[in-house]
Amino acid sequence: MTEDAEPESGVDPELGKALAELSEESVPTAERKRLLRRIARQVPVRRIGTMFRPKAVARWMADTVADVAPHIQVRDLETLRRHHDGLDGEALAERLVRNASRVTAGVGAAGGGIAAVEWAATPTLLTAPVLLAAETVAVVAVEIKLIGELHEVYGNPVPGTGAQRALHLVQAWSQQRGFNPLTPGVGIGAVLGTAARKELRDRLLRRFGRNITTLGPLLTGAAVAGYLNRRATQALGERIRDDLRRTGRGAIEGQVVSD
Repeated sequence: MTEDAEPESGVDPELGKALAELSEESVPTAERKRLLRRIARQVPVRRIGTMFRPKAVARWMADTVADVAPHIQVRDLETLRRHHDGLDGEALAERLVRNASRVTAGVGAAGGGIAAVEWAATPTLLTAPVLLAAETVAVVAVEIKLIGELHEVYGNPVPGTGAQRALHLVQAWSQQRGFNPLTPGVGIGAVLGTAARKELRDRLLRRFGRNITTLGPLLTGAAVAGYLNRRATQALGERIRDDLRRTGRGAIEGQVVSD
């Protein structure tokens, strides 16, 4: 397979289920670790050795994100209000960013804790890059869901069929911006083009490179991973909110926003 070739579809259906469970705020740490291990097992054994090569890591993560994105459940505005005590507008947006940041922090803490154990057990150290790739995919899934739900809150839901919406949300995550229908390459198709896939791989590789710093002795990796994930998700949420304040309508009524 060449660098820009379309990937083979080999994601186990259980992967989407594991990612959905992992995105829930109330999941205990022990369960998060179990789910992360389940996600890591989706990496074909024959490719584990390649996980020390950054481009191989990025390809697997990009393929996985693209495959699971259509299965990420984005709640509509009515459901979001119902799930958050009737909150609306900016208060609801704030709550969504806060909750997503807590979830990604929890994922990072769980993954960092497992990685710390890997450092103490030399024969299993080779699995650490696989685990970090799984953590990265899990965090991205949470952030993609956050982007979609913030669009709902600001009255600017992402258009298209399920597959098309997933494509738009993946592109929005890659660019770390709100969905823009005028972005080159955004159309009615439901397949990531060469340029969009490369952008996704590059973004994932930067995130993975940051996660590598969480590999450390004892539980220092867990603390650092939780902090970095929380900060990154909060920053992403604020960027999306800034974009949507300029373009959103409906849910945020009567609010004057200055550029």
